[in-house]
Amino acid sequence: ASKARRPRRWGAPGAPRQAGSILGGRGEGASGAAATWPGPLRPRPLLLREVIHSLLRPGGPLPGQTAGKTAGCAASPNPRASACTNFSRTRKGILLFAEIILCLVILICFSASTPGYSSLSVVEMILAAIFFVIYMCDLHTKIQIINWPWSDFFRTLIAAILYLITSIVVLVEGGNHSKIIAGVLGLIATSLFGYDAYITFPLRQQRHTAAPTDPADGPV
Repeated sequence: ASKARRPRRWGAPGAPRQAGSILGGRGEGASGAAATWPGPLRPRPLLLREVIHSLLRPGGPLPGQTAGKTAGCAASPNPRASACTNFSRTRKGILLFAEIILCLVILICFSASTPGYSSLSVVEMILAAIFFVIYMCDLHTKIQIINWPWSDFFRTLIAAILYLITSIVVLVEGGNHSKIIAGVLGLIATSLFGYDAYITFPLRQQRHTAAPTDPADGPV
């Protein structure tokens, strides 16, 4: 009698292989044993993941790509733009911006009441805007023919004196509400320009930035 043919077990030699999954390249048979994809036809898992990811999320980072690599591909910020932004946040940048806004408001008030006094606000607003652009674009370090600290100091000092005189004259004369508001704002502008002249004084800056030549306990 011929021997009964025994059923083939999964994983035995000569047993048919089950195609594995495309992404993992491995499959499991009925008995749970792992079966590999045939060698010549086995796909590359990373290549397939890249293709699928590029179809689903175009422009996104590929699988396995770290954040450092994607950050390196990003465009680096413009140093000139960052320098401009940093100056606008400094004390000098805030003072110049406040001077421009305050001169504009005083100009509007004088134009509505006494146009003869508006020329001072126009000149000071233009000068403050010019110095703001020069400091913001770092032009004071490139244009050496002008002494910018002393020029800025005399600008703010003269503006404080002229606004003080103009405000006193306007408040003494009196008039409508716009003229009185302009006089009060002129006094505020006097304080603002005076404080700017105080912190811009070149000799004060040199005294604060100069390094001591002797040790703290006296010369050796």
